[in-house]
This record gives sequence, structure tokens and C-alpha cells, in this order.
Amino acid sequence: MIGMHYSVTLPADYDMEIIARRIRDKGHLMNGFEGLGFKAFLMARRRAGTYSSPTNLYAPFYIWRRAEGMAEFVSGPGFAALSGDFGRPPVTTWTIWEAKIGSDLPGARFAQRQIISIPPEVDLHALRGAEGRRAEEAMAAGAVAFVSAFDPGGWTFLSFSFWRHPIDASTGEGQIYEVGHVATGA
Repeated sequence: MIGMHYSVTLPADYDMEIIARRIRDKGHLMNGFEGLGFKAFLMARRRAGTYSSPTNLYAPFYIWRRAEGMAEFVSGPGFAALSGDFGRPPVTTWTIWEAKIGSDLPGARFAQRQIISIPPEVDLHALRGAEGRRAEEAMAAGAVAFVSAFDPGGWTFLSFSFWRHPIDASTGEGQIYEVGHVATGA
């Protein structure tokens, strides 16, 4: 499996309801996409409050079961439309270590992303095991999905957790997103 993520940074005064409407109107078009595990349509709003973000973001996250599905999407009309509207964003891909996906993933309303550097002295096997335990803990705490992945090109690892209820943002760890829709593939 492959994780894929990109982020479109939008102006501070951008009306994020445009993104919310785009997700509502077009999110279902990814349902049944060949090779897709799931696509979480994520956004963060620049505003005051618990879930504030330093910038307005549209930042989908995907799990692909096969590289061919990812290649078909990135070279297809949906990604071309996004690139035409906002410019072509850099796309980061990740090798999946752990993917715990509950049956209520479509009910997710919040997500938290963390990207952490892996120092050269870190034992990768031990780190992968720790991420597996973290996934189990998140699911036991009510997450509807937890994904952990790594990028050996930049030696970073990524974790995404998905929740039905608001996340405790007081830790300040990572980026918190609103989940507008979750599409599942074929």
C-alpha cells in the first residue's frame, strides 16, 4: 500500500466555504476508483479557535492499494482539474507501515497528521513496532483509522489518525484537519 498526500495553501482571506462546497459536490466522484483504499478530503481553516491553522489548506490524504491506481489518478482528469484551479502541488508518497481502518472511517470528521524526522541512529524495526502499538492505542481510544508510513528518501515518518469527535488540540502536535468526505475505492 502507498500513502499519498499533497497540500494546497490558499490565501489568508480565501473563502474556505468554496473548498467545503467543492468537497460536497465532487467528493463522491472518487467512490469506487480502481486501486483506491480511501481518500480523505481534508481542509484546515486559518481562524482563531481550537482548530486554528496558520494557513488555509486543502490537503487530501489517500491510501492506494496499487501503484497503478495512483498513477491513473495523478495523470487523470480529476488531478488535472485540481492543478488547473490551484496549480500542480508537490505530491508526497509514503510506504505504509501500519493501516488500521475501522468500518466507520466514512464517519470521520477530524484528522491529525504528524510528520517526524527519523534520525540515523533510530532502529527502524523498533520504530515500526512502536507505531503499531500507537495504532492500537489510537483505535482503542476511539479513532476510526490510524495510518503510519515512512519515506526512506527523506527519512521521515508520517502518522494520520481519523476521529468522529473533536481531537484534543492542546498538545499542539501536528496539523489538525476537518474531514469533509471519505471516499472508498474499488
